[in-house]
Amino acid sequence: MLHKISSKFHAWAKGWLVIVLMALDMFFMGFVMPLIGGLMKGGTGLEQPLDLMFFSTPEKTFAMIERYGEYGRAFYRNVELTVDIIYPIIYTLAFGLLISWLFQRGFKSDSKMQKWNVTPVGAWLFDLLENLGIVTMLTMWPSQPVAVAWLTMILTMVKWFFAFASMGLIVVGLAMATRNGFKKKE
Repeated sequence: MLHKISSKFHAWAKGWLVIVLMALDMFFMGFVMPLIGGLMKGGTGLEQPLDLMFFSTPEKTFAMIERYGEYGRAFYRNVELTVDIIYPIIYTLAFGLLISWLFQRGFKSDSKMQKWNVTPVGAWLFDLLENLGIVTMLTMWPSQPVAVAWLTMILTMVKWFFAFASMGLIVVGLAMATRNGFKKKE
């Protein structure tokens, strides 16, 4: 399955599509998500979303959920079930196609490096699983399922691992493509 996704990413890695998806990613990252974060805080500046943290204990997680208040918990749950399903798809495609485009110009087509373009799929998968954990905790409130909190935090850390790995691959691809003058390798 990952081989098929890798092949699709390579086939779709057209310069114009990479630019459109990266612009959409920047729009979400720079405007939509900060706007939602501000709305969630209700102007109080109390808490950040759980999915932006790299690590948290269940105690801290539940304290944050409590401070969100009834409005904040309902709002956050709705965001997790709508916008935070769409955004991971956008960044997965943006990063996957950008890595593919850069690697096509930085490495030979038969290089094993070409398969690393699926790394953003890991961030997508663990982001969605993390969202499921967050929605579960928000829905079950005031119950505090400690196992769900720990599992969600592990999923969050794995998501960030894949996200940072994807960014690292973009840097590697950029360096290698630059070295080759951005000419597509065969």
